[in-house]
Formats: sequence, C-alpha cells, structure tokens
Amino acid sequence: MSNRRDALKHSAILGGLLASTGLFPQFAWAFNKNAFEAKTINEAVAAFGGSVPVASKDVTLTAPDIAENGAVVPLGLSSTLPGIKHLLILVEKNPSALVAMFNVTDAVDPNFATRAKMGQSSDVYAVAITNDGKAFFAKKEVKVTLGGCGG
Repeated sequence: MSNRRDALKHSAILGGLLASTGLFPQFAWAFNKNAFEAKTINEAVAAFGGSVPVASKDVTLTAPDIAENGAVVPLGLSSTLPGIKHLLILVEKNPSALVAMFNVTDAVDPNFATRAKMGQSSDVYAVAITNDGKAFFAKKEVKVTLGGCGG
C-alpha cells in the first residue's frame, strides 16, 4: 500500500515540475475558444481551419434515433478518409455547437465514442477535417425526450 502512495506522490511531484518548466506538449494546453463559442456548424469547422463541410460516406456517425435522457446521449464517429487532422462532434441546436474535438494523426485510429448533453432534439454532425483543410460530414437527427441542458 505504501509503494502505491509513494508512486502517486512521486508522479504528482514530477508532473508539477514538468508543468512548471513548460515541458508538457503545447497541444495539451491548447484551447480553441472560437470553436467552442461557435453557434453554427460552419463557424466551428472554420475555427479548426476547415472549409465548408460536404457530405461524405467516408465519415460515420453513431447516434441513437431517440435519446430518452438528453443529459447522456451516446455518440460515436469514425472515418476512412486519409490524412485526417481533426474529428468533431457538433450538435446543431446546443448553445455551443461543438461537443467534442479529437486530434488525429496517421498513428491514431480515427474512431471515437463519447457522451454529450443535448437540450432538445437536433441534428448531430460528425465532421472530419483533413490536413489540407477539406471538411466532410455525416449527420443524423436525434430526438430527445428529456432535455439535458437545463431544459
């Protein structure tokens, strides 16, 4: 038991030292304020350097047809497109459209799942942004029977 505590204490000390010297990767601290404040799908995609998104069968969105509780709506996205830089999940009628953003490299399988809050029924978008700035999407309407955003 004491070994575990010692390991946790040493990890916390090391983490504090690395943070104070700035040795953590820069993207770990990155926050794209414009993207999270975006009110529309196009604004959120543009905040990540993407063009106007076009529909694509190479982007897959997994979402329920009906979400009984809008506070915990399971969502998943994946893509078979080459050269993906970002994968986004956006909910059109949420106060902030961007729900999640995943940075992707060739070393990462572009397949993610999360849960999101939805205040009302809305179209949900999975968007893939490639290294050259092209954006592709899949969308699905999710009906919410009990709102999760204070509704």
